Amino acid sequence: MTKRDLPVVLLTSLREVGGEATIVDICKYIWEQYVNELRDSGDLFYTWQYDIRWAATELRKEGLMKAVTCSPSGVW
Repeated sequence: MTKRDLPVVLLTSLREVGGEATIVDICKYIWEQYVNELRDSGDLFYTWQYDIRWAATELRKEGLMKAVTCSPSGVW
């Protein structure tokens, strides 16, 4: 897994949990589903929770996630 994979991972995970989750809950879900890939990802293992926020920004730019102003604080 690389940083470039994270937007797809995030979008897929959000869809699988019903389209909305707190940031903490979606990070827990991603960890549960992708633990082996994250462990084998080199430096991404240490930065993925920061980089997942970058992925959310990328999805917003593409119109695939709601804008920050359209969701409650801490909810994706």
